[in-house]
Amino acid sequence: MAYALSKPRTAPGTTSGRTGKVRRSFLLRLAFLVPVVVHTAVFFLYPLVRNLLLSFQDYGIRSVYSGDAPWNGLANYRRLFDDPVFHKTLGNTLVFVVVSLLAQFVIGLGLAEFFRRSFPLGGVLRSLLLVPWLLPLVVAGTVFRWMLDTSNGVVNQVLLALRLVDDPVPWLNDPGYAMAGVLLCNIWIGVPFNMVILHGGLQAIPGALYEAAALDGAGPVARFRYITLPQLRPVIGVVLTLGLVYTLKVFDVIWVMTKGGPANATQTVTTYGYQLSFGGLSQFGLGAAAGNLLIVVATAFALLYLRSMRAEDHTAPGRK
Repeated sequence: MAYALSKPRTAPGTTSGRTGKVRRSFLLRLAFLVPVVVHTAVFFLYPLVRNLLLSFQDYGIRSVYSGDAPWNGLANYRRLFDDPVFHKTLGNTLVFVVVSLLAQFVIGLGLAEFFRRSFPLGGVLRSLLLVPWLLPLVVAGTVFRWMLDTSNGVVNQVLLALRLVDDPVPWLNDPGYAMAGVLLCNIWIGVPFNMVILHGGLQAIPGALYEAAALDGAGPVARFRYITLPQLRPVIGVVLTLGLVYTLKVFDVIWVMTKGGPANATQTVTTYGYQLSFGGLSQFGLGAAAGNLLIVVATAFALLYLRSMRAEDHTAPGRK
């Protein structure tokens, strides 16, 4: 007796039901994706492209009213590198970034190691140390400007009371001291960020490694060198890269405290670019060129960091 083979029947509406689910899933993904794309295009891509185009134009105060901004190629960049003030600005930016990063990292790592031990009110004290990071930069800069005031600042009052100086120190009025005053404020602001990230990295290091090293006779310095630093390497890379990008674009603190003065002693690329565009000079093309240089430097360091992290992933044990 022969039986005829036939295809299994599908319930009516099954195909259309699957198609509807696929369509709804696609629309749901699109609903989440569209706001991100629109936000990135409006608030990131458009300003970036517009600033890039502006740096190749002779865009001054007349262009604002006439709308005529002739193209001048690389003339804005050549004018910047021929400007002696810009040369000084580059040096100030280098000093500001390097000193800020090193001081913030060293102090933040020391505090992270200190708070690694549990003691009464340790969590409360660690939370209080986050206040500088939570304050608006304008507020922090204003407070430090008052503290470092030559005549009435609390810093000079303390130094005079302790007889450490004979005359008030012109922290923000003398070219020799102004950069130190600005650095004090920026370091104070950035230490909590370093402390929090490094503290999290230290908490992730297994305690068994330190116990084994102590049994082998390794002292505190050896344990820090051969266990803490290698285990913290990825976290250190994140902290330094983010700190570099943040410090390169610091504007509020410097502008509130010194406005780049005195005699351009605290002028950085950010404040100089702002001054070129909006500080009375109205040279918007030059200001855009200065901003683009900062973007290039920050992007280059970010790409170097990502490349180094990728190389470490490929060379890690167990990876091919």
